[in-house]
Amino acid sequence: MKLYRLKPDAPDLLEKKRVAIIGYGNQGRAQALNLRDSGKQIIIGLYPESPSWRRAEEEGFQVLRDGEAVEWADLICILVPDEKQPQIFQEVIKPRLRKGQTILLAHGFSFHFGLLSPPEGVDLIMVAPKGPGQLLREAFTKKMGLPFLVAIGRDFSGEAKPLALSYAQGIGGQGVVIVETTFEEETITDLFGEQVVLCGGVVELVKSAVEVLTEAGFSPENAYFECVYELGLIVDLLSRYGLAGMRERISNLAEYGAYLTGPRIIDKRVRKKMKEVLAEIREGKFANILMKETKKGGGKYLLLREEEKENVLNQTWRRLSPFIKGRA
Repeated sequence: MKLYRLKPDAPDLLEKKRVAIIGYGNQGRAQALNLRDSGKQIIIGLYPESPSWRRAEEEGFQVLRDGEAVEWADLICILVPDEKQPQIFQEVIKPRLRKGQTILLAHGFSFHFGLLSPPEGVDLIMVAPKGPGQLLREAFTKKMGLPFLVAIGRDFSGEAKPLALSYAQGIGGQGVVIVETTFEEETITDLFGEQVVLCGGVVELVKSAVEVLTEAGFSPENAYFECVYELGLIVDLLSRYGLAGMRERISNLAEYGAYLTGPRIIDKRVRKKMKEVLAEIREGKFANILMKETKKGGGKYLLLREEEKENVLNQTWRRLSPFIKGRA
């Protein structure tokens, strides 16, 4: 894989591009603010009834109907949720595309699984910040930046990669590492990481740990601090210093206990399940389930969200959050 670290004098193909941000949610708002602060010419494209329309205008952006924004722009950034992209693309964006335009995605999901495909003459690029919109914005304002992944899906113009790098620079990629990847690799590894580790595996691990401790008679507050609060501290050390560096910075007691117990928790059976999940993701099983649920209105997804709000971990967080806002 190629790694890039952009310099302040790197070529900027965005200078002469009109950029439309379709969507003003988590990523859309953050990227729009960062681009504007970088001096770029942008507008926001939304459907007329969008609850974000007023907010975007109040924050100083020109807002057009999404179809009008597509017709105006040279670079169309589709930053609505992944499951909504296919319908918006087919009904609003694709009929208005013309040769020479570029589509930008922040995640490869829709393109990789064949839910979205630009017509002949339209470039397709991906610029994926490695963090949610709020962190992207915070990193930009602190002049820190986040790592980015870039990929090229279509390159009729011959300028797709330089444009992707310029966009990454515009939203906060200057001076940080930018990794060139493919739509397939970004999509599969991102879904796997979210489901098996970041948002699925780790969450279930800490939920189960808190429940085991509280069911054994220990206070939920102590369980929360030991299994949730300190997790952030360890992950910070792991990210900043690597695995060996993290272990150098914790107690001998914690380190030795991890060597003995970690493999008992994440054993061969768990690794087998990880491989099963990876296979399901690659085969498109998760994508099919997601899109079917989306067409039904997402009722099951919303029900699961509400159920999760009442578990022990959430109840304990609500009691402690006024006292630990700095790390919560």
